[in-house]
Amino acid sequence: MAVIDLDYRGEQSYYAKLVQGQKVAHIPSFMLESGIELTSVPVAYKTWGKLNERRDNVLVLCHALSGSSDAEDWWRPLMGCRKTCDYDRFFVFCANVLGSPYGSASPLTLDPMTKVPYGPTFPATTVRDDVRIHKQVLDALGVDHVAAVIGGSMGGFATLEWPLCTPAGYVKTIVPIATSAYHSAWGISWGEAQRQCIYADRDYGDGWYEPTPSGQPAQGLGAARMVGMLTYRSHRSFEQRFGRKPAIERINVVRSEADPGLATPESCTSANADASGEPSRKRRKLTRHPDSTQPAAETKARPVVNKYAAQSYLQYQADKFLKRFDANCYIHMTSKMDTHDVTRERSALSDHPRDSNGRKSDLKKALSSVGALVISVDTDVLFPAELQSELMMCLPEAALASLASPDGHDGFLLEFEALGRLITEHLQRHFPQLYEGLIEKADDAVASEEVVDSVFGEQEPEF
Repeated sequence: MAVIDLDYRGEQSYYAKLVQGQKVAHIPSFMLESGIELTSVPVAYKTWGKLNERRDNVLVLCHALSGSSDAEDWWRPLMGCRKTCDYDRFFVFCANVLGSPYGSASPLTLDPMTKVPYGPTFPATTVRDDVRIHKQVLDALGVDHVAAVIGGSMGGFATLEWPLCTPAGYVKTIVPIATSAYHSAWGISWGEAQRQCIYADRDYGDGWYEPTPSGQPAQGLGAARMVGMLTYRSHRSFEQRFGRKPAIERINVVRSEADPGLATPESCTSANADASGEPSRKRRKLTRHPDSTQPAAETKARPVVNKYAAQSYLQYQADKFLKRFDANCYIHMTSKMDTHDVTRERSALSDHPRDSNGRKSDLKKALSSVGALVISVDTDVLFPAELQSELMMCLPEAALASLASPDGHDGFLLEFEALGRLITEHLQRHFPQLYEGLIEKADDAVASEEVVDSVFGEQEPEF
């Protein structure tokens, strides 16, 4: 096997630089499920704690669609000594998935052949590709076995695949959260609606645009984020938080022809500069593939007049997202989610319609027999609780728990106290030897009730 450089110092995109303190592994060559070979492949990752002598005290954390390797950002109250992901007991590992803008190989990565970013030519990847390439990084770090894999939403897809894509016994237990054994027709449809928002923006230019916040197809990517937010939350959470309250004045503005981006809250950026220090929403010349003859397109500005607080909040979420995500990566990641089905190529019927009994039979054959704690969110409309119930029934050694949250799918990124308790109890049952003896509370511990403005998660100060 080729040598993997665990501290690669190659060129990073604007978005990868948003992640503080991560390392990048350099993998010389990696064969995707599709049969396409990637060369010079970066994989961004972070670790906390120390590997024990048995090299088996490993917690693998799998991030969601717009997450990064920085689990301390999106799961901060669960991270640290004497917390759920205890650095004194576990070696905690979180790696960025392929296709994400945050450091691993993606549309933003330089194509070794052309020396320019892949853009829309970056090949499709699957959740199984992510698991296999992350396993190579763990091998290079000297890991022999993984105690537990934990992840929610798309991270839950990977959590289910880890024991299926690695040798039997390599993973001891899993905690899939707010997820499913396959991406449903409902989920696929929401993903397609979001991609169509991006395609409809003329500034998308078939994927050849300047991959920075000021060069993104702002109307399309912003609208896609708004659509996504509605699937991540719930009717109850919006009613309780906003009702029919009037719009927040700081976002109730009208954009000019010279500034066609979405409205920007003053708390996110100054009036004249974005996060990179450049003029806010200044349009850049599109960067097109050398073979493209399509002329650069301009998007006419639309007035942004918010009458209600709920509208203001969606504008706020869209503009916040435009500062930290890339449109080609969003298309790639949502398409990756569509391919998820643990029975794919593991059942003769996996690619054909079958009734619920046939589907459950396929799932029972495909899913591993490792111990599992399956967690649902009671108000989740994207991954409803019935999908986690199905998982529990098909995993031979599984327990099911439900998070009570008004916030829908995003409850797994917001209900830290309840979620931490469930996961900690599960880990204590499976690894009592790691909880023997008292450990002094570390200075870096973060109080569960502390609220921070997360970059990659959903925790935020009161809007």
